[in-house]
Amino acid sequence: MKKKLRSLLRIVFGRTAFMLLFIMLQLAFFFGIVHWISSEYSLISYAGLHLLGTLTCIYIYNKPENPSFKLSWIIPVLAFPVFGTLLYLYVELEISGRIISKRANRLVKESRIYLQQDQKVLSHLENEDDRLSGLVNYVGEFGGFPIYENYTAEYFPSGEQKFERLKEELEKARKFIFMEYFIVEHGVMWDTILEILERKAKEGVEVRFMYDGMCSIALLPYHYPKILEAKGIHCHAFAPIKPALSTYQNNRDHRKIVVIDGHTAFTGGVNLADEYINVKERFGYWKDVAVMIKGEAVKNFTIMFLQMWNIWEKTPLDYEKYLSHDLPQQIEGRRSEGFVLPYGDSPLDHEPVGKMVYLDILNTAKKYVHIMTPYLILDDETINALRYAAKRGVDVKIIMPDIPDKKYAFLLAHTYYLELMDAGVQIYQFRPGFVHAKVFTSDDTRPWWAVLIWISEACTIILSVQPSCIRIR
Repeated sequence: MKKKLRSLLRIVFGRTAFMLLFIMLQLAFFFGIVHWISSEYSLISYAGLHLLGTLTCIYIYNKPENPSFKLSWIIPVLAFPVFGTLLYLYVELEISGRIISKRANRLVKESRIYLQQDQKVLSHLENEDDRLSGLVNYVGEFGGFPIYENYTAEYFPSGEQKFERLKEELEKARKFIFMEYFIVEHGVMWDTILEILERKAKEGVEVRFMYDGMCSIALLPYHYPKILEAKGIHCHAFAPIKPALSTYQNNRDHRKIVVIDGHTAFTGGVNLADEYINVKERFGYWKDVAVMIKGEAVKNFTIMFLQMWNIWEKTPLDYEKYLSHDLPQQIEGRRSEGFVLPYGDSPLDHEPVGKMVYLDILNTAKKYVHIMTPYLILDDETINALRYAAKRGVDVKIIMPDIPDKKYAFLLAHTYYLELMDAGVQIYQFRPGFVHAKVFTSDDTRPWWAVLIWISEACTIILSVQPSCIRIR
């Protein structure tokens, strides 16, 4: 009883309650302004704002954005001219989100010099499959990431297996360890890894750890970076939650990346919390996947981490310092049996690279496309691509959770089921529990491992989550 009371008091008088209260007060003030304008100057203000709303809708309609995003703004602006228009202008003019966007885009441009495509590798790919070379050219040109062939890859069908291998590889670190995660929570998994990181830092290994600032609401102390710094671990919280009504709060880092000594990398859906390795049960069995890459392709992961890290650095880290390394002996000079293209994507550059990759898979598959995803919230383009693939005889299967983590997203996903199944798409639910994996496989030639990399000012999540690694055989 005392434990429950302490937990309740911690919530009531904690930072989370304060932030929510402060944001609610700001919302109340915002609605008060809208009500005052509508009542005190009803005729003049309503006519003016109605005209402004019309002009706003025309502006939104002509923006080069996804039609679904446009519609999500046009409807509230037309339905509530005063509130909708003021809200759109507030979001559109919001400064802090623009600052993050500007920094991120600048860093991406600056670092592209280190991601030059080896033309020999591209030539080998063109000889094997000239159609895939077109997709690779697109990702290289508009995503900024090259393809490689000197690598090894290992797939982990569960978080438990990834956890065990991650511990082994962290112990081998000699120069540096970079880790970037969306969710971090104390327990068996994180405490075990933290002990290794702390020990490695004492041995002289450079350790940098970055986590999403959303963790500061309930999972970690707000000043957790200082705690890790005291242990010798350099740490950043990405966009910590602030008690302010701002689109800044929606700039989230959803990536799960580990880079060790520049030659070994992990990615996938597995965060640093005990439910991901099924030590703690939340929604039945937690199904997740991960992949480990060794070799030259790890350069892409190193650059991705440094791009994000440098957003918060007054003096950005030198990229070249972390790109010169020796390849593991087992793959040095060895041409692998396929190609790998690690890449990242975000809405900040207004180029939907991840989405276009998924549409390319769906539109060119000949035999099958099998998908695992925890969330199925689709735009018209993706629905049409799924339906068209099924209608032309491609075996399209989608595996969803049976026990959802977010019921509203699960219910929304069900609204697409009949439309997809009528076209021949087969939809399954993972009976043991929750599927957190984001996976595409197609035609026995291309496993596509995907992990969300979401630094967005929009709230709509589409099936085409931004992947960070493509493997082509």
